[in-house]
Amino acid sequence: MNNSLTFDDVTLHYREEGDPHGPLAVLLHGFPDTNYTFRHLMPYLANLGYHVVAPAMRGYAPSSVATTGDYQTATLSHDAIRLHEAFGGDSNAVLIGHDWGAAGTYPALAAAPERWRKAVTMAVPPLALMAQAFMTFDQLQRSWYMFYFQSPLADVTVPLDDFTFIQRLWSDWSPRYDSTVDVQHVREALAEPANLAAALGYYRAMFQPPASTSALAPIHAAFSTVPAMPVLYLHGENDGCIGTSVVTDTLEHLAVGSEMHIVANAGHFLHLEQPDEVHHLIGEFLGR
Repeated sequence: MNNSLTFDDVTLHYREEGDPHGPLAVLLHGFPDTNYTFRHLMPYLANLGYHVVAPAMRGYAPSSVATTGDYQTATLSHDAIRLHEAFGGDSNAVLIGHDWGAAGTYPALAAAPERWRKAVTMAVPPLALMAQAFMTFDQLQRSWYMFYFQSPLADVTVPLDDFTFIQRLWSDWSPRYDSTVDVQHVREALAEPANLAAALGYYRAMFQPPASTSALAPIHAAFSTVPAMPVLYLHGENDGCIGTSVVTDTLEHLAVGSEMHIVANAGHFLHLEQPDEVHHLIGEFLGR
């Protein structure tokens, strides 16, 4: 089911499955992707009894662009917290994020620990590790696109030739996966220039002073805080976006009871490449 919620600066469309009386599971996608990425995980979680909600991130159609133009990580975290409130989530809720969704998950957990029992993050490790990784040549080489996106040239070149740029990113990041269907969903989500600018806006916000509000202040303050609840971190062994060397010390930045697994024969989009393995790991972790 696809519905929408309107907050003060954005309307978020979302996919929904499962018992509305079950514990809430909020799923956050990343770039270059859509909430269609969770088409396998959503029914799996619903069968476990969860009320599963997967929004299209702000700026990704059919969600609206933000009237404030705000795409900083803290705002993505705030959106997760607002979804928890809107759906009446309690302390049994879980938060699951992939790529940008993972980046937004860590501050949401640290800023509002009373809302989440556990969390799962995939493909982007704790933010302190990412900051360290950007000091290495290998990761800077993999992350070249982040710096390219700072240029207005990206608004012109990314959609050329039916978004070949996006197709190439998927191919580089998950070399063994056929992303044809997924990329078509990305094309539709970013077809309008305003939506593409929004998706690039997440990267541009990385290099700008954070705009703080009363709602965002506690989230900004929590960026350096280790989340209090256990987190399951999953990473593909063949991830072409973030190398496995970056995530070696992940558990040092997570609470006691957290787990990390490198998923074999998978790249950046591990939940699509090895859904059975990823589902098993998530189910075992959430069930404990």
